[in-house]
Amino acid sequence: MGMCELTKKTILVTGASSGIGRHAALKISQQGGTLIITGRDEPRLSKTFKNLKEGNHKMFVANLNNEEEINTLVADLPSINGLVHCAGIVGPTPVKFIRKENIEKLMGINFEVPVLLTARILLLKKLMNNSSIVFMSTVATQMPYFGGALYNSAKSAIESYSKTLALELVKKGIRSNCISPGLVNTPLIKKPVSDGQMEIIDESLGRYLKKYPMGIGEPEEVANAIVFFLSDESKWISGTNLVMGGVLQ
Repeated sequence: MGMCELTKKTILVTGASSGIGRHAALKISQQGGTLIITGRDEPRLSKTFKNLKEGNHKMFVANLNNEEEINTLVADLPSINGLVHCAGIVGPTPVKFIRKENIEKLMGINFEVPVLLTARILLLKKLMNNSSIVFMSTVATQMPYFGGALYNSAKSAIESYSKTLALELVKKGIRSNCISPGLVNTPLIKKPVSDGQMEIIDESLGRYLKKYPMGIGEPEEVANAIVFFLSDESKWISGTNLVMGGVLQ
């Protein structure tokens, strides 16, 4: 198994039904970790679960936009050694078209959900000392794109929150870090959006790709970074934000 092994660690991964969350869960299981995965889509979450390396893993179908379902999930959790927040949505919207419902939708899943879930886990003392929390941000907080005001704002808030969390939890040896990938080859960059929002189309994607001399990333590459932050190899790292992608500013 080598470096970054996660044997004897129990990890909760949100958004594990697809994309980075799914690949993070698979990689964690390959490194010996015990998984608790959650997501809203039961068929896709079940697919992730069936592909985990054999172990005492658990699966919870939950809509984390519902605070009652957060409370139910956390109440059923065993003690955990790691928490990975991968649930999120993009939904590009030009600033002049932003409405209250857009703010609630984007800030809800990208900021409120990880904050409320983390708070509940800490309140019920489900996160053991010397554990690790990993948040997903984006390189776009440093390199904005057209239509990304709400998404970038939510992720900027998460970066700031993670640093404060790291400060508050340092005496317990609990670490909090962000990972900020550039464009990653996941369903989010291909899936049309609704509610009058822009669709990410091939033409605009082609222009954006010119900023990536190393090419776009694959979910497995981000999963490797997640595993590093969960492992004891990173036990002296907290309050940081790892930018990935070789992006040109």
